[in-house]
Amino acid sequence: MAAADSDRDPPSALCSEFLHFSAKDTASQWMAAADLQQEVYRHLSVYVPRILCLGPSGCSSREEQREEQREELACQLLLLAPLEWLLLGEEPAAGLALLQENNQPSPLCGHVFKVGEPTYSCRECAADPTCVLCMQCFLGSVHKDHRYRMTTSGGGGFCDCGDAEAWKKGPYCQKHTLTPNNRDTEEDPIAQLPADMVARSYNIFSIILRYAVDLLTWDQEDQLPAGLEPPEKGDTYYCMLFNDEVHTYEQVIYTLQKAVNCSQKEAVSFATTVDRDGRKSVRYGDFQFCEQSKSVIVRNTSRQSKPLRVQVMHSSVVAHQCFALKALSWLGQIIQYSDGLRRVLCQVGLQEGPEGENSSLVDRLMLNDSKMWKGARNIYHQLLMNSLLMDLKYKKIFAIQFAKNYRRLQTDFMEDDHERVVSVTSLSVQLFTVPTMARMLMVEENLMTTIIRTFVDHLRHRDLQGRFQFDRYTAQQAFKFGRVQSLIGDLKYVLISRPCEWSDELREKFLEGLDSFLELLKCMQGMDPVVRQVGQHIEMEPEWEAAFTLQMKLTHIISMIQEWCSTDERVLIDAYRRCLTALSHCHSGLPDGEQPISLSLAGHCVETFRYQVSQDKVSIHLPVCRLLAGLHVLLSRTEVASRFPEQLPLGELSPPLLIELPLRCLVLCAQVHAGMWRRNGFSLINQIYYYHNVKCRVEMFDKDVIMLQAGASMMDPNHFLMIVLSRFELFHIFSSADCRKRYREANKDVVQQNNTLIEEMLHLIIMVVGERYMAGVGQVEPFDEVRREIIHQLSIRPMAHSELVKALPENGNKETGLERVIDSVASFKKPGVTGRGLYELRPEWNKHFNLYFHHYSRADQSKAEEAQRKLRRQNGEDTALPPPVPPPLCPLFGSLVNLLQCDVLLAVEGAVLQWAVEPSGGGWTESMLQRVLHLVGMALLEEQQQLENSSGYDDVTFNYTSKITRPGEAPSTSGSVLALLESLQNAPHLEVHKDMITWILKMVANIKTIRERSSATSSITISQGQGPEETVRDKDKAERKRKAEMARLRREKIMAQMSEMQKHFINENKELFQQSLEELEASTSAAAEHSPPSLEMSSVSQVCVGPRRLGVAERRQLVTCILCQEEQEVKGHGRAMVLAAFVQRSTVLSKNRRRALPNAERHDPVFMHPDLSLGIHTASCGHIMHATCWQRYFEAVQLKEQRRQQRLRGHTSYDVENGEFLCPLCECLSNTVIPLLPHAHSPDHSVDHPSLEVWLKTTNQQIAALHSAHRKQSEDAAEGAEPPVPEGFRIDFTPLNPFSSSVSEMITTFSMSTYKVGLKVNPNEQDQRIPVLSWSTCAYTIQAIERLLMDEEKPLFGSLPCRQLWFQTSR
Repeated sequence: MAAADSDRDPPSALCSEFLHFSAKDTASQWMAAADLQQEVYRHLSVYVPRILCLGPSGCSSREEQREEQREELACQLLLLAPLEWLLLGEEPAAGLALLQENNQPSPLCGHVFKVGEPTYSCRECAADPTCVLCMQCFLGSVHKDHRYRMTTSGGGGFCDCGDAEAWKKGPYCQKHTLTPNNRDTEEDPIAQLPADMVARSYNIFSIILRYAVDLLTWDQEDQLPAGLEPPEKGDTYYCMLFNDEVHTYEQVIYTLQKAVNCSQKEAVSFATTVDRDGRKSVRYGDFQFCEQSKSVIVRNTSRQSKPLRVQVMHSSVVAHQCFALKALSWLGQIIQYSDGLRRVLCQVGLQEGPEGENSSLVDRLMLNDSKMWKGARNIYHQLLMNSLLMDLKYKKIFAIQFAKNYRRLQTDFMEDDHERVVSVTSLSVQLFTVPTMARMLMVEENLMTTIIRTFVDHLRHRDLQGRFQFDRYTAQQAFKFGRVQSLIGDLKYVLISRPCEWSDELREKFLEGLDSFLELLKCMQGMDPVVRQVGQHIEMEPEWEAAFTLQMKLTHIISMIQEWCSTDERVLIDAYRRCLTALSHCHSGLPDGEQPISLSLAGHCVETFRYQVSQDKVSIHLPVCRLLAGLHVLLSRTEVASRFPEQLPLGELSPPLLIELPLRCLVLCAQVHAGMWRRNGFSLINQIYYYHNVKCRVEMFDKDVIMLQAGASMMDPNHFLMIVLSRFELFHIFSSADCRKRYREANKDVVQQNNTLIEEMLHLIIMVVGERYMAGVGQVEPFDEVRREIIHQLSIRPMAHSELVKALPENGNKETGLERVIDSVASFKKPGVTGRGLYELRPEWNKHFNLYFHHYSRADQSKAEEAQRKLRRQNGEDTALPPPVPPPLCPLFGSLVNLLQCDVLLAVEGAVLQWAVEPSGGGWTESMLQRVLHLVGMALLEEQQQLENSSGYDDVTFNYTSKITRPGEAPSTSGSVLALLESLQNAPHLEVHKDMITWILKMVANIKTIRERSSATSSITISQGQGPEETVRDKDKAERKRKAEMARLRREKIMAQMSEMQKHFINENKELFQQSLEELEASTSAAAEHSPPSLEMSSVSQVCVGPRRLGVAERRQLVTCILCQEEQEVKGHGRAMVLAAFVQRSTVLSKNRRRALPNAERHDPVFMHPDLSLGIHTASCGHIMHATCWQRYFEAVQLKEQRRQQRLRGHTSYDVENGEFLCPLCECLSNTVIPLLPHAHSPDHSVDHPSLEVWLKTTNQQIAALHSAHRKQSEDAAEGAEPPVPEGFRIDFTPLNPFSSSVSEMITTFSMSTYKVGLKVNPNEQDQRIPVLSWSTCAYTIQAIERLLMDEEKPLFGSLPCRQLWFQTSR
């Protein structure tokens, strides 16, 4: 670094000061002084410039480090030690120890986290995700045995151990346990201190804190506050470079090299320090010298953006600012010894000055936060956390001051360019997440309203209607928009814990905040509208990401507001009224001024206004509408609608207006799927994607469906469906008999679009009637909702835990509820070679599968349908996928079921079925028919449920079966729905739907039977007085009998499973049961007397070779494939199981290494030379796979290698072209596989074995008979004397192959590998040496193992691992 030369005082000058300076004497002089502040300031003005910032210290980092140590020592001895003597009145070490000994600390930990430090949050006990523990407290708490979340800190927060409000249970760790010695929170800790020390501490803390605040907020570059001017002021200045978040490292480094003529290494060091500490001196010298460098830096960095901030500051100002930071750190250390001193510092910091409001020292620091550099901010933030935030009394006072200045602090933060973590606004997480404090601030300072209005004020871009308008942002605008979003985080902190008790003041302020929030939502209602492009493609993609980013940020806020409303009936009713008023205000801008149009279908008429999604403006952002839908559900869930109907404005609701905007949005999605909006580009496709995405759907798509359900439940179902048909632009198709035919002939694209729209419209009706797994819509709990989500995700395929978490929406506490549900519906499959464990759906939950689950994408629906049909085929069932039995609806939504039996829907169903009867038309699709069949099934299930749950025949108002037997009305001329279904049952072109149609017809017959039984029961009830009681008794008796039979079958099944498990366990643990088996043999000795004599001999002499060999004990060989984790028994005729193996030529046992290798073409391997010059060794890691799994794995390896070679001609550790691969589990080198074969059967000891003479004679006769038969076939010789044939010998006998084709194939694979490697020749399956080489490698490998074990002095097979035993027994 180039800098001006300067004469520096020799270090000996300060050393002599050390020798003659007495901190005790200085403190005594200060204590006797009339004006303590003047004396302290005089001392600081003399020594601070002499100790700190004495100019450059050289280029060596070691010298710089030594200089820093010298400064630290000098500061401690000359500046801080007198303050400690004055404060304590005695030697500092002894005084601080005594303070700590007498201190009664609060149980709060208060450990401040550094950047990157691990933090732990208990998912079961934390009040919210911001409640965290440091590692030491976590390991000493009960939470280490709970479900927890571990993250890394961004810096600035502190440990919440000891805070009872932060934890539902277990707030204390072992170190911070609340004991009787801990002081009462109401007791003033200052009372524990001596009175003289309290007085001294007030004076010292006031002087030092005021000194630090004055210096850190000082804006003059060459002057100091009064009393701090140095005795001698030289012309020594620093060129100070400050950090910003605009310029890059490269720009700063390049500029510094130009400005101060330093090397790149020095410039990198400067830039790193500036980024870490916030500022750094880059040049030292006289004023002109430093001003020159400043001008160069400003000129080089102001070309594309604002210039770097550079100041030329006098060295004495810089020195005092450096000491101010050290003084703040010293205050933070001192108050750690005594809570009384902490309380004194809090009082000094928050004491108002003579200027009045916002004049306290803490206020001055907060309000000047954006003017300070990063290092100063970090130090005073840490002091605030160690003092004010650790004292509960003054934490509340500080929170009130923070809330009062909230708008100004946030405005300063918006104009600043530093990260939020180094801004004072980041302290909001420490204040607003405390439930009692958040509600206190909401009541006293109207915090909720303040945050929302501040947020709205900073989003200034509006259109003519007052809606947010996000133009295409530059990088700087996007940066500012990201800073505004931090306000949403503060609002989330305030609302994250809902109240259990409400006061009138809290209700008033919350509803006032809700009004402000509704104003925000009104600015979002209808933003970013789109119009369908016709003719040409859109030229420039419109901005859409900002609006969806805002929506995603507000998702949890909207959910939290609804949760707050659900806890108080008065708040819920008022919130519903206010939201309805806001929606009415939004509806006033609807373009419905035209004359209404009248729709007529199936004998019903309705009036609506003219609007077409494909021609007019439509927006996907409807937050006001969706908030009202959420509140409407809460009215049902909390039963407020039934208990206080007179207080609700239900009469003011206009159902057609309620459903209008959500219906437009859903029609837009349908038209996009139909390909009608292709010319609008990817921006609209992305919006539709996020509309259904798990991050947004809870407060977007789901709420739109709920609003349609609410509207449909309050209006005539025929009118609802006619409006739906009109908005889908399909009304003309179903209101005219020949319109469909014209479209079919005129324009195929239009026909295809209309087919897709009909499918989407039918799907929407299915969702409106069938989606009841929302507490308040259906009679379910949140547990049932999460369980249903998991069931349908696992119906697609088995999934890992992480995949399920991503598929479920998170609540405000970052929880999905997965762990509470998953074990009840799924079984966990341990990880295989992929390293991921998977959850599989239990079979008993397949009946809950709904093909038209509203959160399925088209791809998910297709996969789930295919998986479920395949599963049903495997179980031998039909492939029908009927709708599951739905839960009952809540009373407020009870009339939804009438949609299923209304005339308009019956007309639509009849029309689609009529089109399906005429397959040649092409104006319908199978998906359309499938949806109609699903709707018919839903209606039949609803009718069956009502019949089963009703007390009498007259109570059932749902009569779908009678309506589908009536012929269709105009304009449809078709027969009844039931007749059309019966005609379609055996239609050849509908084979795939045959099972579903059959299921429907069975349901119709079943319902008719129930109705007939109910009517018969009713007639008996009228004629006989005792009839009902007898019927009930018979029904109860039959029910008890049915349950008893089911219990008996269940017990038998369980007993059978236990028996099978017991047998399997005994077979796997024979050694443990050997004694029991011997006792069993002794007890059955009577039966043993009748056994052949050979068995008696075998128990004495163990023979392993020959006709008298002892057979191996019969046992099942159960093995598990490492690839698919499927367990299988080893059988000769089963699927082949193989071991990964490596075959190689070996000379390890050779006694003659000089002997030439044999000629491969003429080598005879029948006899091995005794010198073992060359052998074929086979090794295996012992990992087992299915042969098919291994083949797929090896093909994948080959394919991967081919792709790798195309990309990069690198080398691997194995040669795939030579058949080599790595074991999938242990990555052991392999080049073949060995098939696992079952154990050989025990020999038949009942057969008499001949003598050698008889055996030779018989063998000669067999050979002669075979030769004779061969001559007859080859020479066609005349019949002659045939040789005698031994008894029982057949010439044409062909033995049965004991192995399946897959096992035989693997035997061949291993044999060919041995042949190819052992002889180094090309494969030849006709070579007769192949079987011999297989036996040869077996013998050589056993001999090699035997030699190895002999050297290790181990038994032959006693010390082998289980996998090597598998390897040996398989060959």
